[in-house]
Amino acid sequence: MSIQTVSGSQFARMFCLRPTQYAWFLGAGASAAAGIPTGYAMITDFKKRIFCELSGAKLKEVDADDPMWIQRIEAFLASRSVLPPPNDPTEYAAAFEAVYPTPEDRRNYISVAVQKGTPSYAHRVLAALITAGRVPCTFTTNFDTLVETAATMTDQVVAPADRANLSVAGIDNADRAMLALGESRPLLAKIHGDYQSVSLKNTNEELREQDKKMRTVLTNACGRYGLIVVGYSGRDASVMEALNDGLNQATPFPAGLHWMSRSASGLLPDVRTFLEAAAAKGVRVNVIECQTFDELAADISDGSTWPDQLDAHIGTYTVPTALRPVPLPTAEHSAFPVLRCSALPVLEMPAVARRITLDRSLTTPEARQCLRDADVWAIVASRGKEIAAFGNDEELVRAFEKVGGRIDGTVSLAPAVDSWALGLLYDALTRAVCRHRPLRARWRRAGHAVMVHGDSDKETPQAREARRSKQEGLRKAYPAALYGATPQGYPFYEGVELHLEQAAERWWLTFEPATFVDVPYPERSIDQADADALLEKPRFVDPTIDWRRERWATRYNDVWAAIIDAWANTLAGDAGQALLTTGVPQGDGIDAVFKLSPVTAWSRPSHDHAYFHRAK
Repeated sequence: MSIQTVSGSQFARMFCLRPTQYAWFLGAGASAAAGIPTGYAMITDFKKRIFCELSGAKLKEVDADDPMWIQRIEAFLASRSVLPPPNDPTEYAAAFEAVYPTPEDRRNYISVAVQKGTPSYAHRVLAALITAGRVPCTFTTNFDTLVETAATMTDQVVAPADRANLSVAGIDNADRAMLALGESRPLLAKIHGDYQSVSLKNTNEELREQDKKMRTVLTNACGRYGLIVVGYSGRDASVMEALNDGLNQATPFPAGLHWMSRSASGLLPDVRTFLEAAAAKGVRVNVIECQTFDELAADISDGSTWPDQLDAHIGTYTVPTALRPVPLPTAEHSAFPVLRCSALPVLEMPAVARRITLDRSLTTPEARQCLRDADVWAIVASRGKEIAAFGNDEELVRAFEKVGGRIDGTVSLAPAVDSWALGLLYDALTRAVCRHRPLRARWRRAGHAVMVHGDSDKETPQAREARRSKQEGLRKAYPAALYGATPQGYPFYEGVELHLEQAAERWWLTFEPATFVDVPYPERSIDQADADALLEKPRFVDPTIDWRRERWATRYNDVWAAIIDAWANTLAGDAGQALLTTGVPQGDGIDAVFKLSPVTAWSRPSHDHAYFHRAK
């Protein structure tokens, strides 16, 4: 048989037909919504503590929820070879033992962690199933008491004769588990113990050996019931061995093996191997793609019929609020530090463009090719059989004559919601800031750039002098030449990458200074087939990357401030000056008219803090 992937609702329909045929297996992920730290969260916490111990950083200064900190911690630990690589099955146990070497410390850590939780919605549904006699046994690697607490609550809402009286067994009393399974009484077996157990299984050495009696209980259950696995990664070698031993039963997993995961592709190799072995034995294997235990429980609850008391109990569950009262700042904000942003407010930009209707659809690249073929200067964006454009009307009609182009009024521009409109305005603004200025545009799908014009053999002495005069503000801001040649002989030009972005309820032209180098990309041999060239093409490495890095390394705040100021004045021009994209006279077409403020965005703290007054 093959492994099937099903949704939570699909599995719920199957489960609700004969719920008593299934045993449950819960991992740490099943308790995540209840407020218990998951295995991943605990690994992250352990790594943070190891990082701080080895690097000398303060725990309070490291935010393990910040991806940048996580990346830094991972890189640091990888360089020291302190732990197994990320996602290694032994990572959790190795990290736990490295931080808390003694069993007593590990027990205390677990005790604090499990007391943070409250039974979640999924625990209520599972407990209702237990009380209703629909769950014969549940196994868990978790140390918390969420399942038994939830089952006690559901038992209390039904008549005494209808209560499940769940038997709870840990590794300290595995005989109780064997007895309950043999007598078909509802069982919760904690195969790693709970936080009150004398023995807990956390480290690699501890996890390597599973209690023989508890292992027998698990393997026997695998021969009597199907198994639903929720929130378990498969990191424990001893547990995976016990599950694999279950395949040696006379009738392994008679109601099937059902493993819940957020994605079937995210299963660990050991889990995938186990599921494939089960399928090869003829076991019905499903991977249940579901984001959380709560979602799966909701599907099961929706497809189940309950006694009125249990139905009411499940329905009264409310999600704990994540909102907490936070005191507002009472002190005046600090005047410094001030952060200057390389962003110019867009004071004015076009609200409409010319609409041109066509007889057939064109893509934007095809529309631009029509302009080039007709030698027409315009800015266009395609909308299928419509073109939005800035330029001379007669020339636009001539450019699109072959596809039946004709003027059809105007089209409104809504760049906040229409990507084609944003692209049209982005193209137009890039052209506008270069028009009649010593700048040239570079067009890229990933983003446009504007660079200074360099010397040209075609320039007259007067034109060169005029261009250099207009570049004087930029030349003074940069500590080195605006253009020239790299040590390797490639032409370079200073410039900025441009983006049109919306923030704080207005539009901004953001710019990022950079040095652009014209590095020729190696060409493939003419007689080489495309497929062969693709396979043999070496990875291209920019030979000037180190030179550019060194060029910018010593440009500190004062230089950056001057560069940002110079580019702000260059891009915006005189205050209130209109920037025209094509210069088409009014009445002959529609031009894109922009106005930019030369005053960049600024930001300062909303409050005062001791950090702002530090000596260094």
